[in-house]
Amino acid sequence: IAGSFATEAELTRRSFFLWPEEFTLGSYEAILQTPAFLRAMATTIGVTATGTVIQLALTVCMAYPLSKRALPGRNIILSLVVFTMVFSAGMIPTFLVVKDLGLLDTWWALILPMAVNPFSLIIIKNFFQELPAELEESAKIDGASELRILWSILLPLSKPVLATFALFYAVGIWNDFMSPLLYLNDSRMWTLQMFLRQVTVASDAMLDNPDPSYIPPSQGIKFAVVVVATIPILLFYPFLQKHFAKGILIGSVKG
Repeated sequence: IAGSFATEAELTRRSFFLWPEEFTLGSYEAILQTPAFLRAMATTIGVTATGTVIQLALTVCMAYPLSKRALPGRNIILSLVVFTMVFSAGMIPTFLVVKDLGLLDTWWALILPMAVNPFSLIIIKNFFQELPAELEESAKIDGASELRILWSILLPLSKPVLATFALFYAVGIWNDFMSPLLYLNDSRMWTLQMFLRQVTVASDAMLDNPDPSYIPPSQGIKFAVVVVATIPILLFYPFLQKHFAKGILIGSVKG
């Protein structure tokens, strides 16, 4: 953070400091005027918001029926879920599946391959199992369907656990680097993490600058991009903080 507000001369002269001698917003002005950065930021926000909603919805829709002990084939399905936690297909088979589904160079490739997290599924399933069965029985007596019970009764009671895993899903998608690296060939679809890699590693980071005399980004710009890529998640956390401490323990095994 200190480096992002410091001048290039100070960054060159001082190897480490916690407070810059001279504050400047030049690094932030540079990245905010870069179309590639603005496009990457908008893409990341959109993919994170959409992916979090889809992943949470699919996880809940799978966890709720699996919480019913009378569900036919429940143990087999749970065994398959646990199996995926222990054994993974690997990067290349997953890439081939995404390719054959026609998801390459689409934003769905960043969402669907990890749409249901087995660990999150089991925790939410355990939470649904711990809710009093009398709540559902009384709702069924009043004529409520399973979907109505889930939407009107169980989900309002599940705010802590849902808020917790919404944060986990959002952070996972926001920080995901391997998925866009593997599945997106079009630089115009890159997310913020890919742009961050270009700034910190590649010399031609500002992809939209056709000027052959263009000077690669300074050290201050690299620091500024790192800060901007981190701040949104830090701002998102306080809104879920009141649910986080409670939700992280709900549904877990208690000794």
